[in-house]
Order: sequence, then C-alpha cells, then structure tokens
Amino acid sequence: MRVVLSGRRRNMQPGVVRVDIRPVRIKDALMLQVMKNDGRQTTTNNFLPTELDVAALLNSGFANVLVEHIGGSMAIRLTKKDAALVHIENGERQQNLEHDRVKNRLLQSTDPFLQEVGISDSSGQIKPTRQDKYKQIEEFLRLLAPSLRSAIEAGHIHTPTAKHPLSIVDLGCGNAYLTFAAHQYLASIGIPAHVTGIDIREDSRNRNIEIAKKLGITSTMDFLAQEISATTLESADIAIALHACDTATDDAIAWGVNHEAKLLLIAPCCHHDIQSQMKLAPEPWNLLTKHGLLKERLADLLTDALRAQILRLVGYRTEVIEFVSDEHTPRNLMIRAIKTGANPDREEVSRYQEMLKIWGIEPELASSLHLASAIEAISQSRA
Repeated sequence: MRVVLSGRRRNMQPGVVRVDIRPVRIKDALMLQVMKNDGRQTTTNNFLPTELDVAALLNSGFANVLVEHIGGSMAIRLTKKDAALVHIENGERQQNLEHDRVKNRLLQSTDPFLQEVGISDSSGQIKPTRQDKYKQIEEFLRLLAPSLRSAIEAGHIHTPTAKHPLSIVDLGCGNAYLTFAAHQYLASIGIPAHVTGIDIREDSRNRNIEIAKKLGITSTMDFLAQEISATTLESADIAIALHACDTATDDAIAWGVNHEAKLLLIAPCCHHDIQSQMKLAPEPWNLLTKHGLLKERLADLLTDALRAQILRLVGYRTEVIEFVSDEHTPRNLMIRAIKTGANPDREEVSRYQEMLKIWGIEPELASSLHLASAIEAISQSRA
C-alpha cells in the first residue's frame, strides 16, 4: 500500500528528507507514484514497477523504512551500528489506487482559524489580498510536517498521545498566524498537541486569546506576554521562531537548546550583532566590507552560518534551507535543527573557532549558551 523512507543513517546523507511510494492506477496501468520531499517542497513522479530502482533508494542513506500492506505493516530502523530493528504489526488495511491530481493543501481554506483572522472570507475562499500570507502558512506546514514525521520515526520525538501530547512553542509569535496554523494542522491529522505562543506585547496576547476562545481551543492552546529570554515556559518538544528581530532569534535558539527542544525551526529576521563587530575585515574580504550593502549581506550570512554551526556543536543536526517569507523576499532562510545529542568532531570545533578568530567576533548566541565552557568540557571528557 505504501512505503516511506525517512531519517538519515550515520555518515550518510540522502538527497531528500523523505520518500513516499504508493501504487496508483493511471489509464488502466499500475504505476508507482514516488513523492520526494526535500524539506521545502514535494516533487511527484510516476514509474512503471520495472522502471523504479528500488535498490538505489534503499541504499541512498535512509535510516527508517516503513512498509504498509493490506495485511499489516513492517517498520525497520537502522541503528548507529547498522543493526536493523524490525517491528511487525498485523491488521487489515484498505488499499486506494486512485491517482489524486488535485493539489493537496495541508490547511484547507475553510478552516475556521483562517476565517477568524481574515485570510479567508465567510465562504471559505482565500481573499486575493491574503494569498501571500496563506502561501507562507502552507510553506511553513510543508516544512513542519516531514520534519515532525522524521523526528518521530527516528525516535527523537516521542509518539504523541492524549496523555502525552506534542508540545510546541512559538517564540515571538506576534499575530500568531503560524501558531494557530500549527495547532489546526496537527488537530486535522489527529496528532494530540498543546501549542503556546509567546510575545512581549500584551495586546498580541489578548487578541490571540480571544481568537482561541472563539475557536474553542483554549484547552490545547495558550499565550503568554513575556520576553523570550525570561519566559516562564519550562519545556517544549518543538520550538519555532519566525522573523524574530536581531538577537531575539538568538534568544529563541538559546531557549530551545537550554530547554532541550527536540526540533527547532528558526527563520531569522534582521541581523545587527555580528555586523556591529566587523571592524577590521581579514584580507581580501575588505573588498566586500567597504561597501555598506555588501557588508550587511555578508554579516547576515556569517550570522546564520555561525548559528547553524553552534547548534551542531551543542548536539543538533542542522540544515539551512529556503523559506517563503511574508515580506515577499525572493529568498529567505530557515535553520532546521534536530537534537541528536551527538558530540561534535574536533574539526567542527576548529572550524568554528577559526572563523571567530579570523573576523574577531563573538556571536551573541555563543555567549547565551556559554559555548566556550561547553567546548572545554567536551575536550576534557575526550582527553
């Protein structure tokens, strides 16, 4: 009925985050529909069974293989030592060979939340002036969905239950479009979750609470008017922060790390911390830094590269990927990080330290996480 390949084997890097394969009937011919998700979007292709190179897919570096059939399912997980853990379940399932050509929306335009915040009209149609916001919500959910599935299948996040629901925090939530979207999407696919939005503005909290009351979801959703760095929230499985300005992004990452969030989805906004420290550029980089605009863009890249590297050094597997923003920029970044607890290689530490030395900088995030002490402790434990 369906095959799902996900997760990453040790020292291997699949070309995509997840592959779904299912049989479909097209013009009376049985085909295999292959959907590959790279973390941002899904591409779909159809193959005759004899055309698909199954061996190549199985050997491309995935750690988890799920096979569902009409008599049950089989799940295989490859450990760090390449041992195969196999779990078999029996039970009847229904096979569907229909070829769905309609674009699958993760959050339907008729969702009451979209109507309540003015993205959809009373008939459930997306308003022409809010198409960009709806696209941003869909793109975010298309990042969240495979990331969450992979983390659960790999054992990094527990399987959510009614007694132990998934916990999500949106740090710097503002009007909470994505906070509500995450809640509604997870509810629509039957994943128990509790979602918290945090923003320093009291008026944002009050507005968002009123919307949650109208939707009847206050038991699984709440909002706090607090600074990210001083919030009273103690834990979350997933921490998201989208366009939190300047070092508020660092506050969000630091909160996630210090409170052991298992999945981080961070879309940075403006950057000033590193740019203000770039006094003397190493040769020949002054060719860039002598131009204000180029210096600003270089500082953005340095800031996010260092953020991703810092997360690697504190036990996260990180990726920097594209994300569609609500400012309509043609390109935007998101840092996606999964907590694995792995200690960094010496080479990773050396690269980070050399970058700081060359530029004479000290990232705000490193200070917030007391990274120098953490690196020293790792070095001593290895010695």
